[in-house]
Amino acid sequence: MGTGYKAYLLPFSLFLFLSPIMVLSQPPSISCPGPVKPSTPLVSFLERLQQAALDTFGSTNFDPKFYVDLSLKFDLTTTEDAFDRLPKSVNGSLTINALKNFIERYLDSPVDDLVYVEPVDFVQVPIGFLPKVNNQKVRAWALEVHSLWKNLSRKVAASVLKHPELHTLLPLAEPVIVPGSRFGEIYYWDSYWVVRGLLVSKMYETAKAIVSNLLSLIDEYGYVLNGARAYYSNRSQPPLLSAMVYEIYKRTGDIELVRRSLPALLKEHHFWNSGIHAVTIKDSQACTHTLSRYYAMWDKPRPESATTDRESASKLLNASEKQRFYRELASTAESGWDFSSRWMRNSSDLTTLATTSILPVDLNAFILRMEIDIAFLAKAVGDSRTSEHYTKASKARKKAIDCLFWNPKMGQWFDYWFNDTCNADQLWKVGNQNRKTFASNFIPLWVDLFHSDGKVVEDVVSSLQASGLLCPAGIATSLTNSGEQWDFPNGWAPVQHMIVEGLAMSGSKEARSLAEDIAVRWIRTNYAAYNKTGTMHEKYDVEACGAIGSGGEYKPQTGFGWTNGVVLALLEEFGWPEERSIDCLCHSNIK
Repeated sequence: MGTGYKAYLLPFSLFLFLSPIMVLSQPPSISCPGPVKPSTPLVSFLERLQQAALDTFGSTNFDPKFYVDLSLKFDLTTTEDAFDRLPKSVNGSLTINALKNFIERYLDSPVDDLVYVEPVDFVQVPIGFLPKVNNQKVRAWALEVHSLWKNLSRKVAASVLKHPELHTLLPLAEPVIVPGSRFGEIYYWDSYWVVRGLLVSKMYETAKAIVSNLLSLIDEYGYVLNGARAYYSNRSQPPLLSAMVYEIYKRTGDIELVRRSLPALLKEHHFWNSGIHAVTIKDSQACTHTLSRYYAMWDKPRPESATTDRESASKLLNASEKQRFYRELASTAESGWDFSSRWMRNSSDLTTLATTSILPVDLNAFILRMEIDIAFLAKAVGDSRTSEHYTKASKARKKAIDCLFWNPKMGQWFDYWFNDTCNADQLWKVGNQNRKTFASNFIPLWVDLFHSDGKVVEDVVSSLQASGLLCPAGIATSLTNSGEQWDFPNGWAPVQHMIVEGLAMSGSKEARSLAEDIAVRWIRTNYAAYNKTGTMHEKYDVEACGAIGSGGEYKPQTGFGWTNGVVLALLEEFGWPEERSIDCLCHSNIK
């Protein structure tokens, strides 16, 4: 592509020339340290408080995130000076009363940073809501799930907007939908399924507000943060913003939203396809492909889990090993799958995380989807050259996914583990495909370029049915019961939705039948757990209908944004016949 092409592009198209489709970049690896985003003085102080709280109050009911979410009543210097003057025992520890009194006097609760706001577009029974749901019990429950958007609706408090330096919460301008429980701020990839649910609920303005907040993060940082906290600025999460814009545009025809979003989407595409995130691989035919990986800009304990991370790293003796491990922890958090045996060399040892040395199939499917979306959205605003460029980019990534991830004999896309070196180019080896079974192996089917291929769909359906992942209450995340939350027997709403939607959109009757079977089981388990507990849950145990998920570094959470969105989206797609029971049945694994 010659430099003369540049003069004909719209202003926001300048990011096209930064694409790794055209430029090979040298990927840092474990032996090539990457960048580190500096922390803020406030976050550093709150980490000290977090450690002091654990040492003083003990581990019972201790949540490290709570302490870095606290806000200051006074300026940081005053607060830190008061903390340093607290009386200590001879061994340096604080008394319980002294620390309690300090927290009450100098700090405000995280719940004060966000205040309830009535969604502007919420109605109790939306017009045209779930027309294919004919079972009255299911319809009544779906309306209860719909009403949960009110419970999860928040806006940033005036105190945060006035004095952002006293808060780790970022001062977003628009209302948000939070996931729920300990997650009292907006999260990136959660927001896609929240938006999908809001669209079912006809809450278009609320959905657009979420997108506006995420766009503002790109304007500020150059990428969407993991979540809207200062301590999340060192990493992103699975990039689904373009898909949110596409889905909203498809429902509303809001071309101004598209026009406003495109510059940010191009900037985000560059973030994921350059520098530390870009890896080049030469295939067996000596063709060079550029793909993407997760790689956090951090090599210290994650502030929201610092005490936990230091404990996990305590078995490592070397400081550089600890730094490597901390980067892997943060990079795995960037993946959204924190944590899973998928990223570990030894499924029983968290310190063997190697996420930065893996090319993930789902991340590259998401970026392929991003390229397809950008091409579509650019065409919608009349920018044919940007559209053509990203169409070409999507074809290149599709070819790379076919060459490096797809295994036609097994009918799955496998993560690729590349060599731990500083070489600019990696040489592809078939033995580097991770042949273990994870639900992520089937996520590329969600993308049109794959689910429109009849032979691929046929192979994937057969492989999924034989995989062992299809359980009585949905799709298991893996076959390994490691005790981590993104492993067996847990099932997660976004994974169910992407695989089900890919199957359903394929045009294959067999695939759609399988999709509906999975959706019915997932909806039933959500309904059963809701009836037992009165809440929607973050994750479920797919071995039994109505069983709640477990494992991981925090207690199971309720609320729950993306779970609500997926239930509504699945009910919109498949409906629920009057004669079909919503109650748990004696399901066996899907064959």
